[in-house]
Amino acid sequence: MTEKPDRLNWQRSKDCADSACAEVAEAGDTVHLRNSAQPEVVVTYSRAEWEALKRGIAAGQF
Repeated sequence: MTEKPDRLNWQRSKDCADSACAEVAEAGDTVHLRNSAQPEVVVTYSRAEWEALKRGIAAGQF
């Protein structure tokens, strides 16, 4: 069972300013992504989807 988003250990880049930062939390087989300016909106990915997204970003697809 996945943790509720408000109970996850959210992480952000150390280079991020205080607002509107991407935050990521891992829980089991899922990865959660949110914007710190709107923490109530959470996008949940499977581990495979998350890895594919990271590969696409690194390859310049986005």
